[in-house]
This record gives sequence, C-alpha cells and structure tokens, in this order.
Amino acid sequence: MILITGCAGFIGYHLSSFYLKKGFKVMGLDNLNDYYDINFKRKRLSILKKFKNFIFFKTDLRNKHSLKKLKKHKKKIKYVIHLAGQAGVRYSFINPISYVENNITAYINLLEFFKNEKSLVSILYASSSSIYGENLQEQNTPISVYAVSKKTLEEISKVYCEIYKMKFVGMRFFTVYGPNGRPDMSVYKFFDRILSNKKIYVYNNGNHYRSFTYITDIIYNIDKVLKFTNKTVKIKDCKVFNIGNPKSIYLKNLIKLIKKILNKKIKITYLGKQKGDVYKTKATNVNESRLMGFKYKVDLENGLIKFYEWFKNEK
Repeated sequence: MILITGCAGFIGYHLSSFYLKKGFKVMGLDNLNDYYDINFKRKRLSILKKFKNFIFFKTDLRNKHSLKKLKKHKKKIKYVIHLAGQAGVRYSFINPISYVENNITAYINLLEFFKNEKSLVSILYASSSSIYGENLQEQNTPISVYAVSKKTLEEISKVYCEIYKMKFVGMRFFTVYGPNGRPDMSVYKFFDRILSNKKIYVYNNGNHYRSFTYITDIIYNIDKVLKFTNKTVKIKDCKVFNIGNPKSIYLKNLIKLIKKILNKKIKITYLGKQKGDVYKTKATNVNESRLMGFKYKVDLENGLIKFYEWFKNEK
C-alpha cells in the first residue's frame, strides 16, 4: 500500500490517480483546507473515490492524534509519499505561522507515527526549488518562510534517518503546471484572466526565468524515485533530488506562447519584484538522470496546449 498525503492537492491527485490506475492500493490523506477554492479539491477527490482500491481519511497532520485512525492499516503501508503542506511563497509573508504548523509540525507528527515501523520501505517528501533562493548551486539561501520550511523538512529527515535508520528521499519540485492545476499558480491565472478579457499582472516586469514542468513529467519521475528506493536496500539513507525541467523559460516567452495558443490580445500590467520571488530557477538533473533515468518529455508549448484543452472543457 502507498500512503499519499495531500491526495486532493494538484500533485497528490495526479500521483494517486497514477498508482490507482496501475492497480496499487492507495491510502489518501488530506485536510481539505481552504487556501484556495476547496471545490477544486472536492472535485479531484470525487474522481479518486471512484477507484475501489482507494481509501481516504480526512486528516489534519497538525494534530498528531488524527493519525490514530490509520493504526490498523499501518503495517500494510510500504511507502509514504508526503505531499501535504502549506503552499505559496507570497502567502508565507502574510501568514508565516501556517508554514511552521502545516509544514514542519505536521511532518514531525507523521514521522513520529512511522519512526519504529519496520515494514515501511521509504518516505518520499515534497521539498521545493525555492530552497535555492537566488543561488542555483547546492549552497542554498532561502529567502521566504515557505522556502525555510521546506529546507527544514530536509534537515528533519536527516535527523530521523540517523536516529531511527529510516530511508528518505526529498523531492525538490520546480514550477509544476497542467490539468487540475492550482488556481493560484501563474499558468492557471494567466489563462483564466485572459479568457475572461481581464488584464494579467506580471511581477518583476516579466524578467523571471522558471523551470516550468508539466505534471506528467513530475509524476513519472516520482515513480522512478520510488522504484529507486525499492531497489536500494540500504537503510539509514537520506537523499534529495531535483524534479524539474532543466530548460529554464523566460516569463515573457511563456506569455508569448499563451498569446499564440489563444490567438488573443493580452492586456498586461507589469509590476515590481515581489518579496521572496527569485529571479531564476533552473533544475539540474545530471545525477538524477544517471541514477534513475529522469526524462522530461513534454515541452512548454505542448504542455500549455494540453492545459488549455483541459481548461476550456472545465469552464
């Protein structure tokens, strides 16, 4: 059995669906919070519940007692993929305590529940490209509470790895987009506002670069990570990998592609750089490709077309 936390979130939904279609038994946890419109999560969850091999628990990991309901299933769980948490760089300047509670405290509660479970093969958890800050190299310098909370998960994992001889893999995701995406992310917002004949707001005057990564490429590479942890029998292992398209795209080029796809004039208001935003993200995958054969098959234009096909059918 695979336990996926945050199963009603964007990546969690797609990953749960991927394994359910492969015939795995998936247990999903989610607290269905209202950081963005909860109807997005309810719709994703309603699709997952159609699978007979899916079990769902509405669970808030901030409350360690909420995990007691999993006790009878505990020994059946071979993998934990922890995707739950408070997202959003900008929101971390408005409500920083949410990141301590939902990212750090929640993760510790999860680890405390599983720390002595011998049947567990590995824990995979979501980190973020934000931990690099303005530095694209390994000596990272996070510049938001969100980024610090994700970096803290990596450090906490090292502690539990050393003390309890557990196996961890951190996954630093880079700007994920695609169908059933989050409405607070740039690709979704741009399509939504342009098709509603509203202006879009572009920060840093559009002078950002991002490793936009299509959702299926994220999912397939997470699966490669899981298979990798299954093959490596070594306990007390703690690795971190980048999962992101190595092609970093200029934000103004993203907007040009959207304009081409929609064949529509775009009204733009350029704004200054936001607190916590980094100038450039660029995923390096040399080690990941060597160890696990990471691949990124969907280029940005085709990914945006696929997103648009989904989006117009949803509206």
